[in-house]
Amino acid sequence: MSKIKTPTLSSSKKICMILTTVFVLCFTILISLRIGSIDVSFKELIDGMFLSKQSNNFLIIRDLRMPRVLSAVLIGGNLAVAGALLQTTMKNPLADPGIIGISSGASLGAIAVMVIFTDLIKYKIIIAFIGGIIAACLVYLIGEDKGFSPVRIILAGVCVNSILNALSSMVTVFNSAGVSSIQTWLLGSLVNVTWNDFKILALYTIVGIALCLLVIKSCDLMGLGDKTAQSLGLNVNRVRVMITFVAVFLTSISTGVGGVISFVGLVIPHICRFLIGSSHKFLIPFSYFMGGFLLLVADTVSRNIFRPYEIPVGLTMCLVGGPFFIYILRRSKR
Repeated sequence: MSKIKTPTLSSSKKICMILTTVFVLCFTILISLRIGSIDVSFKELIDGMFLSKQSNNFLIIRDLRMPRVLSAVLIGGNLAVAGALLQTTMKNPLADPGIIGISSGASLGAIAVMVIFTDLIKYKIIIAFIGGIIAACLVYLIGEDKGFSPVRIILAGVCVNSILNALSSMVTVFNSAGVSSIQTWLLGSLVNVTWNDFKILALYTIVGIALCLLVIKSCDLMGLGDKTAQSLGLNVNRVRVMITFVAVFLTSISTGVGGVISFVGLVIPHICRFLIGSSHKFLIPFSYFMGGFLLLVADTVSRNIFRPYEIPVGLTMCLVGGPFFIYILRRSKR
């Protein structure tokens, strides 16, 4: 990975930065809930949320906009953490679940359930996870050659991504009646997210973050390099599998709900490393809240900039992440 100047902040200052991010995220949630095709005042919003004075407008916001907003936070956080984990274990500053094909594998599994195996729809997230695991295995098998070359990993990811996207398009053809909604979902869209989707996503997110906490210390050792980590008693291959498993799990549960949303896992870890350093006990929570903030802002812009029409949030993230990807690519050459 390209070297990033690590800030020398005390632990208390890092915790303060994380708490500030949480406060900003909460305020942004309120703003995002307030604005849209139906606008409400802050007073009407607060009364509806905390005082049970629920107007007709607030009921619409509660049933339609609130699960979408909260899901955006969870999905953004999951993808950011997954990106941070993948960049560590693959030793690649360009690693992102969307770029290296994991999101495409998860989306292929989800689409297969939505179109072909409709009886298994309640297992959509689990099958999406299986698809993500298969994609990750393919990337590792193609990209590994006596070690992990950042260039080989990216090329392998682009190859796997292209193949899986083509397969997803082929599967979509079988459902010509619903092809428009599925294509919108493939572009990354939260428009149809329900409270049930949010509850399932929240449950799996708790599991994923709990697993992430188990590998935080190993991530710091992996960042020192394979040889150094091995000399410190770490089973590098086993830990790499464990970290990848957690990253794929977080990516797949997010893709199963929100479709393919790229670049969150690329942009956020770099910004967070620059601001707070590379220690994963601070990097992971900071990335989570920053990722939630970024995707929430992107989704809010996506549904308001051309109101009453809206664009998929995945496209908005591509517009943001594409130039950042080019910047990191040029920076890594130095």
